[in-house]
Amino acid sequence: MSQAHLGYESRVNLGSYYTPTEIVNIAWEMIAPYVHSQTFIIDSACGYGDFLKKNCGQCITIGCDIDETAINVAKKNNDKVWFFQTNALYNVSRAKFAIPQRSNLIVVGNPPYNDKTSLIRHSIKSIDFDIDEDIASRDLGISFLRSYNKLEADLICVLHPLSYLIKPTNFRRLKEFTANYRLIDGLLISSCEFPESAKRTPFPIIIALYRRDTLGMEYSFIRSFRFRAIDGLHFCLNDFDYVTSYIDKYPKKNRSTSDDSLFSSVEGGDHSSEKDDSLFFWTLRDINALKRNRTFVESYSANTIVIDKRKLEYYAYIDVFKRNLHRLPFYFGNCDVLIDDNLFREYKSCFISDTIRHHPFLEKHFQVNLVEKEQVESKLDIYFKKLLGKYHV
Repeated sequence: MSQAHLGYESRVNLGSYYTPTEIVNIAWEMIAPYVHSQTFIIDSACGYGDFLKKNCGQCITIGCDIDETAINVAKKNNDKVWFFQTNALYNVSRAKFAIPQRSNLIVVGNPPYNDKTSLIRHSIKSIDFDIDEDIASRDLGISFLRSYNKLEADLICVLHPLSYLIKPTNFRRLKEFTANYRLIDGLLISSCEFPESAKRTPFPIIIALYRRDTLGMEYSFIRSFRFRAIDGLHFCLNDFDYVTSYIDKYPKKNRSTSDDSLFSSVEGGDHSSEKDDSLFFWTLRDINALKRNRTFVESYSANTIVIDKRKLEYYAYIDVFKRNLHRLPFYFGNCDVLIDDNLFREYKSCFISDTIRHHPFLEKHFQVNLVEKEQVESKLDIYFKKLLGKYHV
């Protein structure tokens, strides 16, 4: 079960969380067709060795972990596995694990994913072990994926956040990996499957199956990939339009002089400027961040966007979307806010009316007749059911 010998901070920094048996079984079902006689299978962050309790025929299983106590427990659990107590991210090579260079190698497991720059649990995060320079990343999970490329694994079946693939910035950090591997299957599960780690908003995790392929994969490949979901549906990014096509997602990096004047007056409490009538909106990241954060705010800060009032209706849309997040399955959590622009325009007055009811100070900024509350609720229900279709919860 859980690596009980570790304290909370150590579990966070080592990413040491028990993987439920049913998830381990799914991973083995995914790799089973590719396992042959004398195949080498390695879990380079094996913990207590849960992923190595199965053995397909004559394959050779290898377990590695930086945690000496975990390795000792794993050895007691399974005497048919080669175990190494070592840092799998340092001096990475097949020779380190006695794996012949030309042998068939499969990686399996649930490696740590710990973004040391994330605000979540930031106060206790630290990485105090060596990592090869060519695979180092601010996120341990990305370092592990890079290490599998360095081992030239033929097949990889591991758990990692879906955000590694669907967020362009993360995908770019995997360029050495994505140049040599292609996703051939992916099952989406919720972080709620890991009660010890799901203290906050659940996020989507993928049980990803990659095959070594010199064609690699571009981000467009991921956009069109049809992920399997645990609820039996298939999910594809290209099936939807997103509100970021119509508004700015983040504050502008290059502010004009007039913008700086505005910020100075707002921060300093000077209400003499004509621009004091500006509106502010909390920085957008993804749907899960929208769950945690505010929408419209009445004062400027480093985390706010100055709204282009020509696009104000779209910010009203996001505000209403936040109150309807319960309608979405968990695997939309790292996506941008979805929108059907034509349908939105049809129901726009209802979205604006709902926003004004929750933020009365906005009424003077909209030229619209307010719609009755009952009609608003009915039309919004229709909109979201049409927008989400089969995905509507």
